[in-house]
Amino acid sequence: MRFVIVGAGRVGLRTARVLQESGHEVVLIERDENAVERARTAGFEVIAGDGAIEETLGNADLEAADALGALTGDLNDNFVACMIAKEHGCRTVMRIDEDYREEIYRRYASDVDEIIYPERLGAIAAKNALLGGNIRAVADIAQNLQLVEFTIQRQSPMEGYTLSELELPSDSRLMAHGKGEDPLAIPDPDETLEAGDRVVILADFGTLSDVRSIVVGESERATALGGA
Repeated sequence: MRFVIVGAGRVGLRTARVLQESGHEVVLIERDENAVERARTAGFEVIAGDGAIEETLGNADLEAADALGALTGDLNDNFVACMIAKEHGCRTVMRIDEDYREEIYRRYASDVDEIIYPERLGAIAAKNALLGGNIRAVADIAQNLQLVEFTIQRQSPMEGYTLSELELPSDSRLMAHGKGEDPLAIPDPDETLEAGDRVVILADFGTLSDVRSIVVGESERATALGGA
């Protein structure tokens, strides 16, 4: 997937790093020259400019992006960037710092897909918010391994099949299964997968897209919560 991150400060750079380590394509937009240089030195593609200006965002090829994360420390700039991205069909994730009041949150929440508080959630949570959908990244186990929770939907390819019929790529393992809202448990091969069921899979980053296609289908996107 392709992501545009507005803001190459601490939050933006960390989020870009965890996305890139998961195999995604990331482009950063930053107006501060020192931050631009740091991001480029770290190996990221960076567009120097104001992410709240449509022309600058246009240079990031929003039409090809799956989502935009407005992760600067400026609330107004973040909101403007999200509104521009929304016009291009991008999922929008907006940063709000914790010192803003509840009414500020409510005013902006209905206009963007998701609002995050980086001080509370961390970079992995920002990555997960950007991914969106019926997949929850539980943890990054190692540089090339991720523990992922998938929720079965009515349109999922595996809906109606048993766990024993779930054929995963060689670099992945089924770790747990939960029926609806029941707690996760050791998988029972005879259990049938139904809409609302959850499966937890340990997978190499290189096989995650194949696992996603098998479990929830090509049309689904990934989401995640938590993580520091």
